[in-house]
Amino acid sequence: MPPTNEIPFETALGEHVEDMLDACTRCGKCVEVCPSVEPAGISDAKSEDIISGILELVRTGKGPEASRKWAQSCMQSGACISACDYGVNPRFLLSMARIGIAKSDNELAERRRQGVERYRDGSRGVTVLSQLQLDTEVLERLGQRSASVSAPVKAPDFVFYTGCNVLKTPHIALLALDIMDALGVSYQVMGGPSHCCGIAQLRSGDPEMAGRMGSNTMEKLSHSNSGQVISWCPSCYVHYSETILPTVERQRGSRPFEMNPFMRFLGDRLAQLQPHLQRRVEMRVALHKHPGVAGVVEAAAEILKIVPGIELVDLNQPAVGLQSVNVGVLPKYKRELQLAELEAARDAGVDALVAVYHSDHRELCAHERDWPFRIMNILEVVGESMGLHRHDRYKELKIMQDADQIVADCSELIAKHSLDPSHARDVVLKVLLGDQPLPLKGGTRPEQGAGVMAPS
Repeated sequence: MPPTNEIPFETALGEHVEDMLDACTRCGKCVEVCPSVEPAGISDAKSEDIISGILELVRTGKGPEASRKWAQSCMQSGACISACDYGVNPRFLLSMARIGIAKSDNELAERRRQGVERYRDGSRGVTVLSQLQLDTEVLERLGQRSASVSAPVKAPDFVFYTGCNVLKTPHIALLALDIMDALGVSYQVMGGPSHCCGIAQLRSGDPEMAGRMGSNTMEKLSHSNSGQVISWCPSCYVHYSETILPTVERQRGSRPFEMNPFMRFLGDRLAQLQPHLQRRVEMRVALHKHPGVAGVVEAAAEILKIVPGIELVDLNQPAVGLQSVNVGVLPKYKRELQLAELEAARDAGVDALVAVYHSDHRELCAHERDWPFRIMNILEVVGESMGLHRHDRYKELKIMQDADQIVADCSELIAKHSLDPSHARDVVLKVLLGDQPLPLKGGTRPEQGAGVMAPS
């Protein structure tokens, strides 16, 4: 339990922000390296003026238009962090600038309402889409239902934190668990809406509620022998590592755990992993890259290189953003990037375009229907070499491109989970089929709309 005399979360967050504002010299190097600047249409503005305006937005919610555009166009690529010579995290400041804008634009009651609405919409999509694919026993293995509130008799080596949205593509999360089982790693799974990181509230401009939710989940995550949480979702990782944990450390004087992305966790264990890669996987593959979490792309490439039979092809495409969904702040740019990558994969004659994150897979997988290569997650490749397989039901359903057909095909699980078929159809239409930034070659039905950006 947290100490009763600790300062409030929002107060500690404010102090953390002020320290970073004081450290910023307004040199503009973060702006100069940012891949969002050109597609956001602000490359003519002086970098020093843009970052100075960001500091104004953080403090007052008001600032120059170019600075406001930069804050709202952040893809969370992370290049700005390594560019700073003064220990400032510009990506974090851009997040705080967006909070400043939200506070300036709306009163707390409206911001809180928006946060609740985002949370409910996100939870609804996660819950329904996972139930359309999995029975109760498998959902429990992923930390849902009764397993989400039960504590293991013995503390595990690690807590595996799925976040929420990977449960829409559950084969990815299940393969992560299968691989850890094969490596002899003990873990407890936590995630889903009942273990929300609070990012929906933060994005709505409600840091107090974000702190409450994030800290509540943090307490649940802080029970492992190693003091380590293995995370899957990059949005959750950035939210905890850049906002929640530094603020809690200021409140309490220490962090309850450290968080490590699954790809880096696996990359640190190549010697342990390699003996399990017994089967040859004869494929030419290209890696779909997002550099927002340092070391993840590098770890993914190293893992693919030790899979027998894999030839890794570099498509020489831009690598930007935290994951695909974050590039959605610049929708035209995102569509251009995705089309260029698909064309490059075709021209290179690869057998598969391989992504790391769940949002990458959701957005790209249906294109398998129209292009001469597979769309896969990296854990499917690793699993194939290890003799592990999980059916990609999400891709199978999405390729159908028909909400009524999908609901009919899932009728047995709809009945088992006592879902309302019309409610399930609505989620399929808006969340599963709507998550299609670059239209398929055959087009989409008018009722599917232009696409709905998921939070992660």
